[in-house]
Amino acid sequence: MDRYARWNTLLEILASDGRITVEEAAARMHVSQATIRRDFDQLTQQQMITRTRGGAVANGVSYDLPLRYKSAKRIDEKHRIGEAAAALVGPGMVVGLNGGTTTTEVARSLATRPELVTQSGTTPLTIVTNALNIANEMIVRPHVKVVVVGGVVRPQSYELIGPLAAPILREITLDVVFLGVDAIDVRLGAAAHHEGEAAINALMAARARRIVIIADGSKIGGHAFARICPIEKVHTLVTDTSVAREVTDEFETAGVTVVRV
Repeated sequence: MDRYARWNTLLEILASDGRITVEEAAARMHVSQATIRRDFDQLTQQQMITRTRGGAVANGVSYDLPLRYKSAKRIDEKHRIGEAAAALVGPGMVVGLNGGTTTTEVARSLATRPELVTQSGTTPLTIVTNALNIANEMIVRPHVKVVVVGGVVRPQSYELIGPLAAPILREITLDVVFLGVDAIDVRLGAAAHHEGEAAINALMAARARRIVIIADGSKIGGHAFARICPIEKVHTLVTDTSVAREVTDEFETAGVTVVRV
């Protein structure tokens, strides 16, 4: 287990249990106590945890961990989902992307598809995003036009949120929007834990001709605080094969095209 994987695990334990000792952490991750002490010290320097005698306690850590600590989770599934979602995009389209590890995989797949590279004088692929990390990766691609909406940065997801994004989004139309979500349920729709993210995602969805939800199996059937859109608005769900067929059948009965990869 590398350093970032250990950090991710430690933060999730603290988010769930509130505290952990050096001995417990070392035993759970099969590393030395000296390694765990270094991890605790480095996470404390980043204001992520609070060191105690013999261990650590949560320091404002919640279920919503910063994006850089989520990237190692279900990476194979997210990569497959990203490739399958990117395959739905054609040359010259205007594509919306919100923040998150799965949408980042979509952006990376779009950036490496040679058939999306347009010739001089033709309409380029346009990416509209509120995620700074995605904009940073895409801006170096000469065949991609990047539009970044305004707002206040939310460090956990690198997303811009708040009312400053609305004026830009109200003036544009998206061919398709790919939305990473914290949960999607046939009855409750797509949702996010943070109401600010949900509000921007909902506005992006309202400006799109086609709404595609990208979510690994851990998000399917789950619940989250703030709704993005009802299931009736979702055209396609791209997920992985860990989702039971009877569950995806429910989505298809509700009118959603399901892609399992």
